[in-house]
Amino acid sequence: MAKIDTAYSYYLSTYGNSKVSRYDTHKKSELRNTYNRMVKVNKDSPLYKISSSGDVKKFAIDIKENARRIQNIVSSLSEGEDGLASNFQKKIAVSSDEDVATATYVGDDTEPGNTSQFSLVVKKLATPQINYGNFLDNDALEIAPGSYSFDLNTSSNSYEFQFNVNNDDNNRSILNKLSKLINGSGIGLRAKFVTNDQNMSALRLESLQTGLEENDTSLFSIYPAADENSIRALETLGIGNVASNAENSIFYINGKEHSSYSNTFTINNAFEVTLHDLNKDDSPVLIGFKTNADAIADNVETLIDSYNSMIRAAYTYSDTQPQSHKLLHDISGAAYRFYTDFQSMGLNIEDNGFIEIDRDTLTHSVTAENTSQSFLALNSFKDILKEKANQASLDPIAYVDKITIAYKNPGHNFVAPYVSSIYSGMMLDRYC
Repeated sequence: MAKIDTAYSYYLSTYGNSKVSRYDTHKKSELRNTYNRMVKVNKDSPLYKISSSGDVKKFAIDIKENARRIQNIVSSLSEGEDGLASNFQKKIAVSSDEDVATATYVGDDTEPGNTSQFSLVVKKLATPQINYGNFLDNDALEIAPGSYSFDLNTSSNSYEFQFNVNNDDNNRSILNKLSKLINGSGIGLRAKFVTNDQNMSALRLESLQTGLEENDTSLFSIYPAADENSIRALETLGIGNVASNAENSIFYINGKEHSSYSNTFTINNAFEVTLHDLNKDDSPVLIGFKTNADAIADNVETLIDSYNSMIRAAYTYSDTQPQSHKLLHDISGAAYRFYTDFQSMGLNIEDNGFIEIDRDTLTHSVTAENTSQSFLALNSFKDILKEKANQASLDPIAYVDKITIAYKNPGHNFVAPYVSSIYSGMMLDRYC
């Protein structure tokens, strides 16, 4: 039986908020190729048991997520068609005031478009809807024991919540119970338990969504069930009271007013802009591109950072997972073969496998007149690193400790596609 609850918990808490890029989507042919490679790996793999210790699960997840990061970065740096240098000339957006707004270039470098510099003035940030309940004495019990329910309506769905009040409850435990109920429902609301200095508590509900469509008056509304007890209970709790309604962001691009439901939006399908604060003294923020030299150096740094992250994952589990040395060998080996070229570029490979970057030397190296050798080494490293990441993502269990039970008879075994599940790093034997 697979014990994956703690694995999912670790994944969601560590990587649940990771941004999804367009490189995370794949064609059917790419998915089919991945599946076929998994089956091929599994066909001749020995039968083994894996310990259910938390480190095994965490290590496997960290391997897959770091491999995914490498794959996406390499994919983003492999779109150029005008020579070796073009791969690392991917445009990088820059904001003149990142306290007000940050920008990311999400366009396609292979397609020309309207991506010139523009000015941005933020007049209002998009805000969520906030409901504030009544403050209740923590130690008192103002809702009689019994069963209660209320409806929570959004623009697209309606949900019914039920809760019980027991004889040993108090106001604080009831509010805590409701907070967990709403946060665990996954309906796009965040419930927060708020306490003041008078030993009183209230429930604060905030929508994850911001902004309102033209014909909407609220993002969510709360109504008690039709019975008298639920009506009285909801009046006591006060969680249906709207403290502040959701509002759209208002901003000016090159002097023209715009509005958005969110503080993150795209411009010309090229820039993804996130608003953080209002402009100081109405001074416009300039959004544009970094210089060619800075963009190339930043792209190289991004690639090296993804490499270092995988090396770091190997060291993190070196005490509990001795097989992690194999991951360290596979990933660092991709860099060591370019040791001489990298040294001349300011990419210094340390004895522990990490790469330290001398930014000045790197910038000079990739912008000098004769850069062909530098970019040849970088592109070769990029391609080899992606292949190593593909292998690690395909079979992260190759790098964790396990007990070999039996070897398959070479040439006389059958493909068992469902066994490929173990290569996700989740199918673990809890009795080992």
